[in-house]
Amino acid sequence: MPNTLPVSRVVNVSVILTPAGAQAQSISDLLLLGTSTVIDNVERYRVYSSLTGVANDFGTSAVEYLASALWFSQSPQPTRIYIGRWINAASSGGLRCASLSAAQQAALLAVTTGQFKLAKDGAAVTNYGPLNFSAAANMNAVAAIIQAALTAVTVVWNATLSRFEFTSGTTGAASSISFLTAGTANDISAALGGTAASSGAYLFVGQALETALAAVTLFDGIIGQKWYCVCVPAAVPADQVAIGGFVEGTTNKHIQALTSNDANILQAAQTTDVAYQLKQLGYKRTFVQYSSTNPYAALSAMARILTTDYNANSTVITLKFKQEPGVVYENLTPTQADAAKEKNANIFVQYDNLTAILQEGTMADGTFADIVIGCDWLAITVQNALYNLLYTSTTKIPQTDQGQSLLLTQCEAICAQGVANGLLAPGIWNSGGFGQLKQGDFLQKGYYCYSASFNTQLQSDRTARHAMPIQIAAKLAGAIHDINVIINVNP
Repeated sequence: MPNTLPVSRVVNVSVILTPAGAQAQSISDLLLLGTSTVIDNVERYRVYSSLTGVANDFGTSAVEYLASALWFSQSPQPTRIYIGRWINAASSGGLRCASLSAAQQAALLAVTTGQFKLAKDGAAVTNYGPLNFSAAANMNAVAAIIQAALTAVTVVWNATLSRFEFTSGTTGAASSISFLTAGTANDISAALGGTAASSGAYLFVGQALETALAAVTLFDGIIGQKWYCVCVPAAVPADQVAIGGFVEGTTNKHIQALTSNDANILQAAQTTDVAYQLKQLGYKRTFVQYSSTNPYAALSAMARILTTDYNANSTVITLKFKQEPGVVYENLTPTQADAAKEKNANIFVQYDNLTAILQEGTMADGTFADIVIGCDWLAITVQNALYNLLYTSTTKIPQTDQGQSLLLTQCEAICAQGVANGLLAPGIWNSGGFGQLKQGDFLQKGYYCYSASFNTQLQSDRTARHAMPIQIAAKLAGAIHDINVIINVNP
């Protein structure tokens, strides 16, 4: 071929891919911390999109299933639940083998003299076998044959994950199971999927018990951006108060939902119940519901409000008047209902017109739940939008009034969506003013975003490349919860 010159000498084209924006923290998902040993202390949590998945793993009598049933029974139905393990008692160590294919399972059923080696709790390696699986009908039977050869070790077949699971009979930090190694003869360690080289196999050691607060703190650290509400059904009031303090102050925005059957909540003079304690502490991020029949009732309320789509139109709700599928309503006297209301404890209660509603929809300090959650959406969305503006920009955002206007535009767009979804609305501004806004002014748009000019910025702030502070006045739309009607009749 004759020599030619590349076109790029004349026209050089480059493609720069803008990085995908960061995802905002979820305000729709629940973290349910259970105590079942189905989830070990390495895996720590699983994500489920249906109640069927929970039932497959935990059965239909476990706390994890019963609580999830209320979560998924609401309408509209939540899309996801995170179920984590709270190690509320010293746990055992173990081995989780690799998943086996149908062909690998069939091959095991042909074994007649299989052997493998294993060590438990740090002791010497022991050879086990010969093991004959030829009469076994399935993998459960294979597990039973292995179990009969071992002492102080539990072996089960997990049909959902198609794997063998070995668990030490001891608990605490010294509790452990080794990987399987080659038996003296007719080695089946790899056939069982239990060697260090088996893809997906892993070990976990035992652990001392942890407090409920320690568990919540751990999950905030590892997946704190993925969940918003936490519920620990097995927690006692002292645990719930401690968790309440944590969710008040942690950087990731969270709330706690708890249910109590303590009848003292219905007695105004009683001060020992958890609702009274949380109210005295002024916690606005804990939702308390009294239920005499269902220990997970608060999850129904949370499922209802956390399915709110803030990106749609007229979607924001209040919790009062809502239904709780799967929860039996309470039959209370006005005095009992007033006591619960005074303590900011929510109840699903029947009225004399044969309807049952959730009331009042407040957090422990009396703030309405829709306000707390809606304001969290506003803060999280503004934060994420401003971050992504900086993160995805192919050029720098200049430290000028023009650059600042880009930031303000993001804030204005999110506030406008807050009006569209019903969180914000036009109204009188009753707080102190800033910028052009004064107390008593009518917020025509339902919000006002303000930032001073860079001409007023301190040199030290400019050197540090700070933006000018942004102030937002947002007027909540509120919600009508009761009505007083006066009818004057003239004969």
